[in-house]
Amino acid sequence: MNVAELPVIHRARRGLLPFLGMASGASVATIYYNQPLLLEITRTFHVSPSHGGAIAVATQLGYAAGILLFVPLGDVVERRKLIARLFGAVSLALVAAGLAPSFWALVAASVVIGMTASVTHILVPIAPELAEAGEDGRAIGTVMSGLLLGVLLGRVASGAVAEALGWRAVFLLAAVSTGAFVPLLWWRMPVLSPPRPVRYGAALRSLWDLLCQEPVLREASTVSFLVFGSFIAFWTNLAFFLGSPHYHLGTGVAGSFGLLGAVGAVVASLAGRSADRYGTRVTLTLALGLLSAGYILLWVFGDHIAGLIAGVIVLDAGQQGMQISNQTRIFALSSTARSRINTVYMIIFFLGGALGSALSALAWSHWQWSGVCGWGLGMLALAWLRHGYGYRAHAAPEQS
Repeated sequence: MNVAELPVIHRARRGLLPFLGMASGASVATIYYNQPLLLEITRTFHVSPSHGGAIAVATQLGYAAGILLFVPLGDVVERRKLIARLFGAVSLALVAAGLAPSFWALVAASVVIGMTASVTHILVPIAPELAEAGEDGRAIGTVMSGLLLGVLLGRVASGAVAEALGWRAVFLLAAVSTGAFVPLLWWRMPVLSPPRPVRYGAALRSLWDLLCQEPVLREASTVSFLVFGSFIAFWTNLAFFLGSPHYHLGTGVAGSFGLLGAVGAVVASLAGRSADRYGTRVTLTLALGLLSAGYILLWVFGDHIAGLIAGVIVLDAGQQGMQISNQTRIFALSSTARSRINTVYMIIFFLGGALGSALSALAWSHWQWSGVCGWGLGMLALAWLRHGYGYRAHAAPEQS
């Protein structure tokens, strides 16, 4: 998109940022539908909880692969057409999941869902292109608020639908709602040519160069790897914890915990404005503090429903503050390579999620809730160390 085109888009498409948030929420929700369903899925296919975690791992790995293969195309081809096609593909993958005849067929469908749901990260880098000067963080926060509402409503709807109609209906209904966005995207979005088109092969080759050349990108990616690995450990095992003899609660309750993520959606907007005003490192420090406090609450008071609720609220707020802080600073690195920068960042981010899902499922199998919380806090401790090193290495004021 040329800079000269932006005033036209601002006048004609004033509601585009909220719409981008809605579309991002619809696509990213597809990788979280399975979390409240894991207990029911393991019962359907007669597999253990540790094997059930493979569905979450497969989705995260598929998401990372999709980010690698598809997101760089945002710097290569016209984005409206690309986004609409990927929405159609994720809808078909959801149908395959809903009709899966075996556990491993569901795992395979989960990989494809993750890959095509990566369209989210073609949408998010568009936000700074539409921002007024000095308001990149606010624009990203607006889109991320919609994205987060999609995640939390996805979890809630997943649990409620599964309780009433079974887990297969969750994927089939999600296919319908996701597919409905294909005509909406053609109608609502303008044509979005890449800022400076490059060849696909060159775009892929440049990913490693960007990681090597941009220390801020390396730092942000490492912190996100550790934080998301910690965060996803909680959500992967929540259904098992609530279904344990201590609580005896079902998938509907597990899904309803997604409503608590509404706090995170509010924090996303506030974090974006805070990053614009005070700098991303200050906002990130506060976010890490919230994440640590959240896990301490979950570990110490998680056996009580009030403590579990409080821990979820604080944990979600910290996670969203971390994400907005990191994305604001990495998108500021280059206006012509945002899709590729986001590719590097999000691949590492979701590899952390896959690791967190896999190892926390093992921790649950061996040490139950204490193992999950210990794993989460351990990853956060490493994130604090990396963040502290980055603070010292960049003692001079950083331009967000």
